Amino acid sequence: MRAEAIRYIVLHCSATRSDRPYSPEALERDHRARGFHGAGYHFYIRQSGTIIPLRPLHQIGAHVKGYNSCSWGVCYEGGLDPNGKATDTRTEAQKVALHQLLVRLKALAPQAEIVGHRDLSPDRNGDGHIDSSEWIKLCPCFDARTEYKQLTPAHIPHGK
Repeated sequence: MRAEAIRYIVLHCSATRSDRPYSPEALERDHRARGFHGAGYHFYIRQSGTIIPLRPLHQIGAHVKGYNSCSWGVCYEGGLDPNGKATDTRTEAQKVALHQLLVRLKALAPQAEIVGHRDLSPDRNGDGHIDSSEWIKLCPCFDARTEYKQLTPAHIPHGK
């Protein structure tokens, strides 16, 4: 995949409880069990803020049906509270790491829109907007489109 072909940077959560670790190895195992050729995301962000590369950017991901060939996928560990309720469980370290990663990805593909997985659900009522009643999933459990709307390559710190 060439960076010019990337239309979306899609944010995901692992849909795992925030009080239980979910390792990159477990993610890999679970995606293989679903028939994927490894983890479907390009990057995984642990609760510690560690960014784990999973697929090279030139390789098509397996993270959002119908959009894999024009997107890069980024997943953060969590998305469920300790009781299993969908919620934004990003740690401060994850937020910082995610922002840094998105700045880098936008520098490579400035035309790409940052969206959540839920934002690519089908427009079932055909009104041109996908609202919460149309979401197939709650993932990534926060409004990625709004949170990162103003992110552009101009935000790259000098010397980086």
